[in-house]
Amino acid sequence: MTHPNPSPPSRVGHLQELAAGARDIIPMMVGAAPFGVIFGTLVASGPLHAWHGQLMSLVVFAGSAQFIAIGLIAGHAGYAVVWATTLVVNLRHVLYSATLAPHVAHLSARWRWALGALLTDEVFAVAWEHYRHREPGTVGPHYFFGAGLAMYLNWQLWTVAGLLFGAAFPGLQSLGLDFAMVATFIAIVVPQLVALRYIAAAATAGTLAFFWQAWPYKLGLLGAVFAGVAVGVLLSTSRLGPRKNRREPGETRAVGRPDRHDLPRASR
Repeated sequence: MTHPNPSPPSRVGHLQELAAGARDIIPMMVGAAPFGVIFGTLVASGPLHAWHGQLMSLVVFAGSAQFIAIGLIAGHAGYAVVWATTLVVNLRHVLYSATLAPHVAHLSARWRWALGALLTDEVFAVAWEHYRHREPGTVGPHYFFGAGLAMYLNWQLWTVAGLLFGAAFPGLQSLGLDFAMVATFIAIVVPQLVALRYIAAAATAGTLAFFWQAWPYKLGLLGAVFAGVAVGVLLSTSRLGPRKNRREPGETRAVGRPDRHDLPRASR
């Protein structure tokens, strides 16, 4: 007896996934809010016009790169220096993309470009937590898109708030509100430290980033990232030996291939 193929997800199902992604990223949006206000305030009190700052948020959509660009422009750095420095800072998105690639490879190019444009640190954390418990290729783009779109609109809103009201609060950036973004990054990183090699990689990258922060054009950050990745890869390739099939917490395995540890004792 043959069974009919399951029907594709309905429009209602897609909207539910979209809403779920937007809902799950709300804590990250709260952390990004003061960061967006401070950026708008810096633009309002700096050499750029207000529309320049809003256009940067609309097109670049990368908080750390935008802050660095504003500082370099205020220091009269050349465009090549601004471009190269922000490129180095944003190279971490290549690692994010490589991690998520198996889960979006089945999507059309239009969807992949849209999701790539919305990818930020916060969106990656939420999307990865959603995808890591599912088989690659079995999840559509709507959850990812909902989280990214919500964060994008949130960033635009708080940039506008900073541009409009920043002039009335010229000392806003000195109040320490940017710590909210630090707390957000801590919330992103800590839940991922589920194995010794992850902890070692994070500790290596964090320590070297601190000691190398004086390197020009943020190259110390890039070097720290590569060092952390190297430590993680080294520990991953040498750690298990005959136990290499063991799964990490939250990691999925291929459908239809049960782990031998999951079999009933009588069948071993």
